[in-house]
Formats: sequence, C-alpha cells, structure tokens
Amino acid sequence: MTTTMRANAGVGARFQKFFKPRDVFLHDGKSLRRFTIGARIQMAVAAIAFAVLAWSAFATFQMIRTMNGDVAQMQRQVAQMQSDIEAIRTATAQRAALLERRQAFLAEMLSGHADADRLAQAMPAAATEFDNRAARAMTGTFDRVDTMQAQLVGRVQAAARQSLRARTVALQQFGVEPTRFQHAEAGMGGPYEPVPAADNADPRFRELFQTWRQLDQLQQGVVAIPSAFPLHQGVNFTSGFGVRSDPFRGRAAMHPGIDLAGPMGTPVYATADGIVGRSEWNSGGYGNLVEIDHGQGIQTRYGHLSQRIAVAGQRVHRGDLIGLMGSTGRSTGSHLHYEVRIDGRAVNPVPFLQASSTFIAMQRGNAVDTAAAIGGPAGGSR
Repeated sequence: MTTTMRANAGVGARFQKFFKPRDVFLHDGKSLRRFTIGARIQMAVAAIAFAVLAWSAFATFQMIRTMNGDVAQMQRQVAQMQSDIEAIRTATAQRAALLERRQAFLAEMLSGHADADRLAQAMPAAATEFDNRAARAMTGTFDRVDTMQAQLVGRVQAAARQSLRARTVALQQFGVEPTRFQHAEAGMGGPYEPVPAADNADPRFRELFQTWRQLDQLQQGVVAIPSAFPLHQGVNFTSGFGVRSDPFRGRAAMHPGIDLAGPMGTPVYATADGIVGRSEWNSGGYGNLVEIDHGQGIQTRYGHLSQRIAVAGQRVHRGDLIGLMGSTGRSTGSHLHYEVRIDGRAVNPVPFLQASSTFIAMQRGNAVDTAAAIGGPAGGSR
C-alpha cells in the first residue's frame, strides 16, 4: 500500500468516525421512541448546510460590493450637483453684475453730464460663455433683459449718429470742418489723450462709446464756434467782409471783419466761450481791442470799443459782457468792428452769425445805411 493510499484511508476513517450513525430518543410523555440518523443523512445535511453557508457568504460579498459601488456613484452624483450649484451661483452673479454695469453705463451716457474717463472705466465687458450646462441654462433666464438692453443700445447709437451728422452739417455750413474738433478736450485746445477701453469690452458698447465720444468732442468744439450775435440791441450793418473802398484813403482795401453801428456805449458780448488773449489799445487801427481765443485755432476780435471790460487771461462764456461800443482808433463813428479768425486768417463772420435770430431779423428788416459809421484797422491784420 502506497503512502497516498494510506493517507486517504486515514482521512476516510476520520470522516466516517465524525458522521457515524447516531441514535435520537424522543419521549412524548407516554412512550419512548428511538430514531437512528445514519451517516449518509448526516453528510447530506452537512453538505446542504455548507452550500447554504457558502451561498450566503457569496451573496453577502456581492451585496457589499454593489453597495460600495452605489455609494461611490452617489458620491460622484453629489459632487456633480455641488459643482453645478457653485457654477450656477457664479454664473448668475456674474451675469447679474454685467447687466447692472451695462445699465449704469447707459444711465451715465444718457445723463447729459457724462465724463469720458468714467465711461471708459465703466465700459461693460463681453458676456462670458460658461462650460457648465446647468449654468448656461440658468443664465438663459437673463436673455430677455439682455435683449432689451441691446435694443436700447441700438436706439441710443442711432440717435447719437443722427445728432453727430446734424452737428457735422451745421459746422460745415459755418465753413468749419468737423475734423478740427475730433480731438478737442473741453473745447479749449490742448493735447489729445485718448481714453483706453478694455480689451474685452462688449463690441456693441465699444462702438456706442466711440460714437458718443465723437459727438462729445464735437459738442465741446461747438462751444468754441462764435455763432452768437455780439450785440443785443438793434444796430445797422454798415460794412461787410472783403474788399471795399477804404473810408480814409478811398482806395480798395481788404476789410477783415464786419462793422455794426450803434449808439455810443452799446454793450458788446462774447460770441462764444473762450479766454481773453488781449485787452489793450491797438495802434494798428482797432483802437480799444478785445481779442478772445476760443480754442481750436479760432479767435474773435472786437474793435473801436469805448471801454474794455474783459481783461487779458479772463475766461469768458458766450453772452458775457466784454466791452462797450465806441469810435476809438481808425473809425468814423460809433460802431463795433467784429472779426472771426481761424488759424490766424480772417474769415467772413456772417456764416457764423446765421444761427442768431437777432442777426437774421436785422438782415431781413433793418435798412442798411451805407453812410453810417464804418472804419477798421488799416490792413486789418495786427
């Protein structure tokens, strides 16, 4: 007998010894009964018990593994939900802030006293596109407000362009090119310092700002246009701009302005905002002279005054009293010699005065007395 056979025989003997027949006695109170459980039955029961135990262990293991997988999935879902909520919170806050900034920008622009620096700093950025689907869906609720703002921007842009065109045409009628005022700062001249806009600015608002800036610069420049009438009382237009017969020499000479006759001491007013460059006696024929620098190369001169009221260096506004009419210097009687100069060259003041209802009424209704007081500087250049 080999060693393996002897080992198997030993195991079988122990197995049979463990599952040997067993007697079971049951007493029901009346009689005693005996039952014998054979080895095979015991082995069958043991096998069944082992199978049940093994199945239970397997089922428990599978359940635990499934539960662990469900827990991990639930954790991932919770993490995704938290991420969505945070993305929604961030997106809604940013979109609401953007809409508020746009509204503030438009309110500032339409206020009538907007500042270019403030507007440039407040220019809204372009709307951010969010990668999160939930955030995109939530911010979509702001689309109606966005549409309303876009429509308002369109209307403001159209109005600004129309106003810009109207002012451009008006300036051209004065004989002044609007490009002269493209870089005007406060209507008084000085270096041009463009206001930078954010690189990520909304293109619609950037374009609107640029149009508004052009209009604002033009409006500031219009302040420098001497379009008001220098006299508020009825006067006679006694001599026009251009070549005429000199009242003192009787020869043809260039008259660089217009003559407006009136009573001695008639108030004379500034025809536009500016700074008084000269207020002095002029020996070249102007007599008492007030000269105002309106910026952008535009000047006005008021000659033959009986009294100079404005002083050199004084800032004056359209309609401010600057002197009194007289007949000083090279003059034949009480009148105002009025000039407009652009870049040092005398131009006809009449187109600049056409906006004055007083001057229009004077042209239509008052007789022109060519024999009335006239005069002016010799050559009119100094």
